[in-house]
Amino acid sequence: MPEHESFDAEGLSRAINPLALLPTRRLLNLLSPGGRHGRLSILIFHRVMPRPDALFPDEGDAGSFDQRVAQLAACFNVIPLLDAVEALNKGKLPPRAACITFDDGYADNAEVALPILQKYGVHATFFVASSFLDGGRMWNDTVIELVRRAPGRILDLSSIGMGEFEIGNLLQRRQAISHLLGELKYLPLESRQSRVDAMCTVVPVIPPSNLMMTSNQLRTLHGAGMEIGGHTANHPILAQMGNNAARAEIVLGKETLEDIIRAPVRLFAYPNGKPGQDYLPDHVRMLNELGFDAAVSTAHGAARKDSDLFQLPRFTPWALGLGRSTFQMARNMLTTPEIV
Repeated sequence: MPEHESFDAEGLSRAINPLALLPTRRLLNLLSPGGRHGRLSILIFHRVMPRPDALFPDEGDAGSFDQRVAQLAACFNVIPLLDAVEALNKGKLPPRAACITFDDGYADNAEVALPILQKYGVHATFFVASSFLDGGRMWNDTVIELVRRAPGRILDLSSIGMGEFEIGNLLQRRQAISHLLGELKYLPLESRQSRVDAMCTVVPVIPPSNLMMTSNQLRTLHGAGMEIGGHTANHPILAQMGNNAARAEIVLGKETLEDIIRAPVRLFAYPNGKPGQDYLPDHVRMLNELGFDAAVSTAHGAARKDSDLFQLPRFTPWALGLGRSTFQMARNMLTTPEIV
């Protein structure tokens, strides 16, 4: 697989000092030489907002994502995940192999991220929770947007048994969001949704209905050559469900996406993705039985030839600047991934 040479030179020169590329590539070649000794770095993103979010300043936006993709295109062989799975299985990875993935199905993936990916000529896989397409909203985003937009300095949820929070400044709103998400995250699906619905009745704001992709945007991604992967229908914690319910979630998500893009969905991402906590060995077996080619977790590390193709690790990059990002990627390559 040849190295990609189609990235935008002007954008690259703004993001990276070309003189720094040679030692960076040498280091990465040592850690990921390709072939049977290759390591596959799979990166995970969620949102790429048009501009920085004052409430979550560390979240990705167009400018920071552009810089990250420029660095990846210059320093790695960024290849489609399906190609990487095949090469990994055969011991034929290129040196410095990397893949880009997105989870959940946010509209900004199509509106903001896709043009940047195309600018640098790189591929990505988008794992989409199908039930939130066309005007839906994930539970965590409902909580975030309710707290973001809540009026006043106090958020009083005591009437629904969820406490009271100071929200007079951005830090306090972030802290309230973090607390609420932590309390709700591992509740059973129906119980979690009923709590979020109760919040909607108490907080006098209307959350946005355009956070997630439309079916047409999904088709646009697929038509641009991007891979679409399964991520269940409703993004439940599979480990908290019975096997029949978990299988139904996986199948419904897969079939819905296939109906939209008119193509097989061959890859899967476990919701939340922590081995042994969010998914279990039964779910690994299910994906194999249902005809998927591979699946990704959120365990850190880089995949090797002997890695379980249904528990491939992924890494969330956060540093900007060639030196810091290279250090983080290198450290991740030396991490042994968790599996169940």
